[in-house]
Amino acid sequence: MPSRKKSAARPNSIAASNGNLRSSRAAIDRPIGVFDSGIGGLTVLKALTAALPGEDFIYLGDTARLPYGTKSNEVIVRYSKENTGFLLAKGIKMLVVACNTSSAIALDAIASDTMVPVIGVIEPGARAAAKASRNGKIGVIGTEATIASGAYTRAIQRLSPRAEIYTRACPLLVPLAEEGWTDNAVAELTVAHYLESLKQSGIDTLLLGCTHYPLLREMFARILGPRVKIVDSATATAADVRDRLRTLKLARRGADGSQSFFVTETPDRFVRVGRRFLGPQVDSAVRIER
Repeated sequence: MPSRKKSAARPNSIAASNGNLRSSRAAIDRPIGVFDSGIGGLTVLKALTAALPGEDFIYLGDTARLPYGTKSNEVIVRYSKENTGFLLAKGIKMLVVACNTSSAIALDAIASDTMVPVIGVIEPGARAAAKASRNGKIGVIGTEATIASGAYTRAIQRLSPRAEIYTRACPLLVPLAEEGWTDNAVAELTVAHYLESLKQSGIDTLLLGCTHYPLLREMFARILGPRVKIVDSATATAADVRDRLRTLKLARRGADGSQSFFVTETPDRFVRVGRRFLGPQVDSAVRIER
């Protein structure tokens, strides 16, 4: 058994359909499903458990097939739908797509086939960045697929049409974060290389468009300096989930929620690396076949 610890508006946010869920005790007690291409989505889960301590969460990390950010759109949609199907079979009341790449590429496809509310990370992150920026110059970093999709650029421009948005794909940051190389010379040189053009553009806000990147937050701040505010989507996404549950009258009360973890490969590595993201409650994970 997996470990259990106490503890939509379009686009790219919440699916419009609520399915057949009703505000009954059985529906309220259902878990919330969260998936990511791997381990980085645990930064979103951390924000979710802080905002919603009474909820049960089922987390799926598709560790056998990461990274999603270098794959084609068709493959990303297929993997995302498979992840969704697994979580729906667990009887979830809401789905959180913690993966930026899946949120950018596959959210609408997931939502159209899913009879529970679906929340992604793009819209909440864009909203947080637009609110934080003072001069309207916003930098966005993410995987190749997320940046190529233009999802963050479109979302920010809808909220702040005059914003100047500067994007940069940073494919090497995910393996650095997973290896725990977040404060050494290799990481510093890599981050400085990626951020140089954004720094020269005069941005005052940097949006972290990948769930792994919060582990490098201190280095981003050191390289960019105190005038640049760093924003990630985890807290804003958690707030969206909390508000949606309240609107649907599906929120659980109390502070005895649990987390269960499933992966598609190497549970031991998931536990070891996952503790850097979420803490000691990641003490076991169940492998599922793909």
